Amino acid sequence: MAKIIRFNNADWNGLTVISVIGVGAWLFRFQAIQPFWTVGACAAAGNRPMFCGPRAVVLWLQYQQAFGWLAFVLGVAAFVLGRRWYGVFAIAIGIAAVVNYNATTGILGAALGLIAWIGVNTGRYKAAA
Repeated sequence: MAKIIRFNNADWNGLTVISVIGVGAWLFRFQAIQPFWTVGACAAAGNRPMFCGPRAVVLWLQYQQAFGWLAFVLGVAAFVLGRRWYGVFAIAIGIAAVVNYNATTGILGAALGLIAWIGVNTGRYKAAA
């Protein structure tokens, strides 16, 4: 007999966090990083737009593959420890990693986070948090 799994408030909150981080990463990527005019605007000596600082940080983290590795580490932690919120953040950062071209490790972290989240909901982990 299959066990019926129902989402609780923590699951809905997790989906909200994943959606906000994923959509935020996508919007920032396509509004502040990809347009060609942002390169010139941020390279200008004076009166730069306010998004140039966060843009530089995101590009540096992208170059260092930090989004992907963070998602992978969170996914492994979620899988080993069986914690819901580690899994949620592994999925969310994994989506941000894919948006920022760190897909190799980011998708692995997101997958491990999803497996852990499903494991928490199905009772695989007894101390589900």
